[in-house]
Amino acid sequence: MNTRSGSLHNAIDHAFEEMGSARTAFAPKLAPREIGTVMTVSTGIAKVSGLPGAGFEEVLKFQNGSYGIAFNVDEDELGVVLLGDHGQLHAGDEVERRGHVMDVPVCDGLIGRVINPMGRPLDGGEAIDMSRRLPIERAAPHIMDRAPVNAPLQTGIKVIDALIPVGRGQRELIMGDRQTGKTAIAIDTILNQCGKDVLCVYCAIGQRASSVARVVADLREKGALEYTIVVVTEGNDPPGLKYIAPYAATSIAEYFMEQGRDVLIVYDDLTHHARAYRELSLLLRRPPGREAFPGDIFYIHSRLLERATHLCEELGGGSLTALPIIETQEQNIAAYIPTNLISITDGQIYLSPSLFELGVLPAVDVGKSVSRVGGKAQLAAYLAVSGDLKLAYAQFEELEAFARFGARLEEHTRNTIKHGRRIRACLKQAELEPVPVVEQIAVLLALTAGLFDNVPLPRMQEAEYALRKAATELPERLKQRLASSDKLSDPDRETILQLARQALAPLQQTP
Repeated sequence: MNTRSGSLHNAIDHAFEEMGSARTAFAPKLAPREIGTVMTVSTGIAKVSGLPGAGFEEVLKFQNGSYGIAFNVDEDELGVVLLGDHGQLHAGDEVERRGHVMDVPVCDGLIGRVINPMGRPLDGGEAIDMSRRLPIERAAPHIMDRAPVNAPLQTGIKVIDALIPVGRGQRELIMGDRQTGKTAIAIDTILNQCGKDVLCVYCAIGQRASSVARVVADLREKGALEYTIVVVTEGNDPPGLKYIAPYAATSIAEYFMEQGRDVLIVYDDLTHHARAYRELSLLLRRPPGREAFPGDIFYIHSRLLERATHLCEELGGGSLTALPIIETQEQNIAAYIPTNLISITDGQIYLSPSLFELGVLPAVDVGKSVSRVGGKAQLAAYLAVSGDLKLAYAQFEELEAFARFGARLEEHTRNTIKHGRRIRACLKQAELEPVPVVEQIAVLLALTAGLFDNVPLPRMQEAEYALRKAATELPERLKQRLASSDKLSDPDRETILQLARQALAPLQQTP
């Protein structure tokens, strides 16, 4: 009995010793928390007090789990842009500082996914790794970190690749009225990157859910979703989400660019982005300027598009090519937002409603479109045909307008118009059908040589397909030279023209 009692006492003493050592070793983790109070809630914004240490664009978390960004930092209160439904917030709710600016998860697992600007999946797939994050607002690369644009980004669209070429690292604006095919050009460009080791990011800003679903379905059907990331905000999303969407998408694209990869990003479209920012600014009582846009509307787009570049070899040599889309009203390209973006970008592709109504698709107006740096990166084979093609097409458009007055035309003028109509017919292209480089060059070379001039207009599409099919049978070495930076030699030119004569002979009529 005494032995058992002694053992019990020893066990109790040992237990107290362990408790004492654990108590000594315990160090409570103390972290300061700064909690404020929601004063008022409006559509898309909230006014918050009690957070004197909060900084500009710092993330704030509300007690219902939603987030916001400190936008107006005043002495007594904060103007907060909401990233969730304002209907779930009420005056008096608690709000807490998070201690960091808005960021987005970045990882290889994003490829092939559909996400929102906060990195949350929208496609019903597995959760995304959130461990690596980048701020959505990042400084553009320094001028010394940039390299010249020297490689082409083939869009697969004949009129663009030949006459308005785009280089990797360039910013090329796509503009036009509603329903003129702006998104179609961007999607065709994404489809054409298959097998070219170019990662694509498609950023939908305030689009209808049905439009986004159709784009995702097209990308999935064509196999392009395997190398594409889709960042989505819909029309009924809060304006704060629409505002941060292009910045978040650009940070994702920069993550891959800094790994040495070539990336293409499409902003569809920045009209909705500008309107969302105007809405937020007016609600936050920022002084309105022209067309009620705030004074820094130019800056929000310039700091976004300046992030597109071609990095020097010391930084990996990656590139980020931007295709921002903007909507014009009644063909007014001199409006406030379009002129801002024209001055920021390296050129524009203008889509004409008049050409669209005539069935000239894609409805690219060559006269109003320009690429300021893409010509430096264009393949040499295009340079052999693009100059004559653009001049002939411009002459045709001028003479066609003159011929509408019923004037009697001399034979040379009639031949110019005849040739121009064949150019226009050949530059037509179906949606979601990008054309490979070799087939494009074969068609364009035959055009400049006048081999299509004796083909009846109703049979032009048939003739083009016949030539494109024949071009696939060219020798592999010739195909490789055409797709490289090698100049088009006279023997190569004659080989292609001979092939074109044979392919078009059954479709030509006697002059």
